[in-house]
Amino acid sequence: MEYVEEGPYRFRITRRGTMRVPGVVFASRELLRDAEMSLRQVVDVATLPGIVGASYAMPDVHWGYGFPIGGVAATDPGDGGVVSPGGVGFDISCGVRLLAADCDRRALQPVLHPLMDGLGRVVPRGAGPGGVWPVTGRQLEGILRSGSRYAVEEGHGEERDLRRCEDGGAVADADPDQVDRRARERGLGQVGSLGSGNHFLEVQLVTEVYDESVADAFGITAGQVCVMIHCGSRGLGHQICSDHVRLMERAMARYGITVPDRQLACAPVDSPEGRAYLGAMAAAANYGRANRQLLAEAARGVFRREAGARLTLVYDVSHNLAKTETHQVRGEPRRLCVHRKGATRAFPPGHPELPDDLRAAGQPVLIPGTMGTASYVLTGVPGGGAFHSTCHGAGRVMSRHEAARTTDGKRLRARLEGDGIAVRPVSWRGLAEETPEAYKDVDEVVAASEGAGLCRKVARLVPLGVVKG
Repeated sequence: MEYVEEGPYRFRITRRGTMRVPGVVFASRELLRDAEMSLRQVVDVATLPGIVGASYAMPDVHWGYGFPIGGVAATDPGDGGVVSPGGVGFDISCGVRLLAADCDRRALQPVLHPLMDGLGRVVPRGAGPGGVWPVTGRQLEGILRSGSRYAVEEGHGEERDLRRCEDGGAVADADPDQVDRRARERGLGQVGSLGSGNHFLEVQLVTEVYDESVADAFGITAGQVCVMIHCGSRGLGHQICSDHVRLMERAMARYGITVPDRQLACAPVDSPEGRAYLGAMAAAANYGRANRQLLAEAARGVFRREAGARLTLVYDVSHNLAKTETHQVRGEPRRLCVHRKGATRAFPPGHPELPDDLRAAGQPVLIPGTMGTASYVLTGVPGGGAFHSTCHGAGRVMSRHEAARTTDGKRLRARLEGDGIAVRPVSWRGLAEETPEAYKDVDEVVAASEGAGLCRKVARLVPLGVVKG
């Protein structure tokens, strides 16, 4: 794939063929070394009807379903813009929640292993059913409509949690009527569960603060213990994506839409199919928010019991969503459908959608690394590119099959334990699949995001203990 370097950590794929816009990739040459397949997907996304600006890729870009993971694209509904489930992915509203403890490493160290054992017992994980909160059909309806807000109303959390959650804990315009019976069946038994794959609950230590005033606004300090949770909407979200990809595949011919890859199936944002997907997607996003809310409550209980510590929410943000947002396009405000797939929203200081206590600092951006490396807290910056978006993690370089074939799970655990990281896996193969070597260098990914002007570093965190899905 041919591209030209047009600035620090910025490459351009020139518009050609059926591309409606160019491709723009924020990365270093090293990060792009094995990115041929994902860059071809950047080109394919650039052909979508109504796309504006460019087809963007973040520094952690890698191959995905239809869109690359780390892909960002905005379409204009007023100009035939489409919504594509492949631009969100199967794990709708997969995201990260960060909580700060009122204790430091010295206070936690004597109880770290009992704490990790407790977290391992209370956090359901794996591919099947099992959740912290076994809900009824009526309660599931409340979750689909109101997300974390409903969970808090039912006693699972505190009012402050909602102020520190993207969208106040619930995506607007959710339409549970678009969530079919099979998706509901899969969702009933999984509220408050990690799932499998790269999902985790991690106990971390803040080792470095780069901007003390912003970190203070976020509620984190050097030496503090934190908890990071990474998961999404489980089987319910997966089913919704599958259902609506099939619906849009059948509908495209009716709208005169052709795409270079069937995985980019789409429909106009304002069509019946587009509205149905967005309503179902918002319901799944609310499920994902409630899922992380319940896991946070489970962690709070263990921290109180084992460490006498309290956990306070720093922020919760998704990295798999399509959202209606207003952005400047050629100097004019436009209502756009912004797809972020494996990309994190990064609103700058002063943005009206930020809560009052964060508006001056900007939006917290939560970037997990791997079990053996650092994670980061960033913040949005004025003039951030790609519709105020940035990376979402380290980004895979090795398939799960390859990682499991080349890594012994028991030896990996011994290595991590030797480094002082307490590991509680659900299976040896699942642990091996997520070996740190399967991912890009998160330090380089964050450096590229910052160097490209997408965000700014606030703090660095390292793992003390990991509960793996």
